[in-house]
Amino acid sequence: MARLAQTAGLTDVQQEILSTVRDFVDKEIIPVATELEHRDEYPQQIVDGLKELGLFGLMIPEEYGGLGESLLTYALCVEEIARGWMSVSGIINTHFIVAYMLKQHGTQEQKDHFLPRMAAGDIRGAFSMSEPGLGSDVSAITSKAVRDGDEYVLNGQKMWLTNGGTSSLVAVLVRSDEGHPEGTAPHKSMTTFLIEKEPGFGEVRPGLTIPGKIEKMGYKGVDTTELIMDGLRLPADRVLGGVTGRGFYQMMDGVEVGRVNVAARGCGVAQRAFELGVGYAQQRHTFGKPIAQHQAIQFKLAEMATKVEAAHAMMVNAARKKDSGERNDLEAGMAKYLASEYCKEVVEDAFRIHGGYGFSKEYEIERLYREAPMLLIGEGTAEIQKMIIGRRLLEEYRFQG
Repeated sequence: MARLAQTAGLTDVQQEILSTVRDFVDKEIIPVATELEHRDEYPQQIVDGLKELGLFGLMIPEEYGGLGESLLTYALCVEEIARGWMSVSGIINTHFIVAYMLKQHGTQEQKDHFLPRMAAGDIRGAFSMSEPGLGSDVSAITSKAVRDGDEYVLNGQKMWLTNGGTSSLVAVLVRSDEGHPEGTAPHKSMTTFLIEKEPGFGEVRPGLTIPGKIEKMGYKGVDTTELIMDGLRLPADRVLGGVTGRGFYQMMDGVEVGRVNVAARGCGVAQRAFELGVGYAQQRHTFGKPIAQHQAIQFKLAEMATKVEAAHAMMVNAARKKDSGERNDLEAGMAKYLASEYCKEVVEDAFRIHGGYGFSKEYEIERLYREAPMLLIGEGTAEIQKMIIGRRLLEEYRFQG
C-alpha cells in the first residue's frame, strides 16, 4: 500500500469500504479510463459497478436503504474514484449533493419518495444554479417560477449541469417572488425545485429541454449540458422543503459539502499524477541512469509528494468538521482552494517528468493534464474561495480596538 495520503482513526467498516473501492478502481476503472475518455463515452459499465457496490447510497440514511456513512467516508471514496478517473467521481458527486439536500431540507414526503430510489441508484441526481449570463454571482439568477393555482410555471435557461442528460432528478435554483415584496434581498427570494424527467436529450418532459452535450477540453465521458425551461409546470409539492425563499441557503449547504468533494477529487488526481511521475522517473534513463537519480527530479518528486499530503490532510479536516455538526465553510473553502491548486501543480510536474511523452495521448498523464483545470473552477473559483476564507477569518479574528 502506498505511504502517501493515509487517514488515521478510521473504523474497520470505513477501511473495508475504502479497500473495496480501491480494488474496484484498480481493476475496473484505471485500465479503461483513458480509452473511454478519448472517445468521450459514458462509462455505463463502471456506473453499474458502483451501483452494485452501493455507492449511490453511501451517505443516505439506512432507513431509506442507504449505508448511512459519514462525509469523511464519502470524500475518501471520491478520492479513490478520482484517482482512477475524475469524470466518474463527477457522476457520483452531483447525485450525492441532491441526496444530501433532500436529507437535510426535504419534506418527509419528498424523502420517502426520492431517497430509497436514489440509494439504489435507480434515480440519478443533478443540480443546477449557474446560467449563461452569470458565473459565481448566484444573486444574478434570472430564471423564474410563478405561482399558478396549485402549480408553479418555470421559465429560464440554466448552464453547466453535470449529469444533465443521464439524470432523472434535477434540483434547480430559480427566483420566486411570491410572498417576497419588492426590494427583498435576492438570496431571500430564491427557491429550489425538484424536477423529475426522463434521461436523455431533447424535450425530456413538457416544457423542459436538454439540448445536448457541451464539448469540453477535459472532464469527458460525463455529460455536461444546458437546461431550458419554457412553461415548465411543477406541482407545489416539488418545492424543496415545501416553503419558497429558502433555495439559496439549501443550495449553499449542498455546495459546502460539494467543495469537500472537489477537494477530494483534487487529492485523487494529484495522487495518480504522483504515481505516474514517480513510476516513469524510475523507468526513464538519461545520461546512463534513471532520471529518478537526478537531484532535480528528486526535488520535484519531493515537492509533489508534500503537496499530495497537505491537500489530503486539509480535505480530511474539512470533512470531519462537517461530520461533527459544525460550520465548515472556512475549512471547505481552504481545502477546495489548496487541493485544486496543488492538483494542477502536481499534474504539471508529472507532465514535465514525462517530457515529450507527456504530450502523447498514449500516456495517461495527458488525460490528467486536461482534467485538472476543471477543479480550478468547479464549485467556485479560487477567487471565490479566497473571498469566503477572508470574510470568515475577519469574523473569527475581529479586531477589539
